[in-house]
Amino acid sequence: MTTLETVTKEIVDLHDFFTEWFNGTAQRDQLEPRFLSHLHEDVQFIPPEGQVMTGSVLKEGFGRGYGSNPDFRIQIRDVDVRYERGNLVLATYTEWQTGAALSSEANNARVTTVLVEMTNPVTWLHIQETWLPDAVRNAGSFDF
Repeated sequence: MTTLETVTKEIVDLHDFFTEWFNGTAQRDQLEPRFLSHLHEDVQFIPPEGQVMTGSVLKEGFGRGYGSNPDFRIQIRDVDVRYERGNLVLATYTEWQTGAALSSEANNARVTTVLVEMTNPVTWLHIQETWLPDAVRNAGSFDF
């Protein structure tokens, strides 16, 4: 597989798990192997609102979020490898969410930049999300 194919699969698989987790359809014992094991111990996640979250905060939040949003769905679009050096890959993608109970907009979209290490499994080092402009979101489809 190419780097783009590997990164795309990783991103889509992880977000499919998020949907299953928040819908309550994933097995509870899958949190570690399907998500937490992919996070570097020093991972940082910055959601669109701007607060910096550590891996431990992410883990706690996900633990509490199981089954909390049965109508939640995610679709990943526009994955692009922006930079590659050794085992490190900087990638971007858009994440479209519908039924997002905890977001200001139930239908929302964001562009995400990630730094990952191409290990097995892929290791997420840094995640930064930014809201897509209203005009882009409004022109997009939430029919998924």
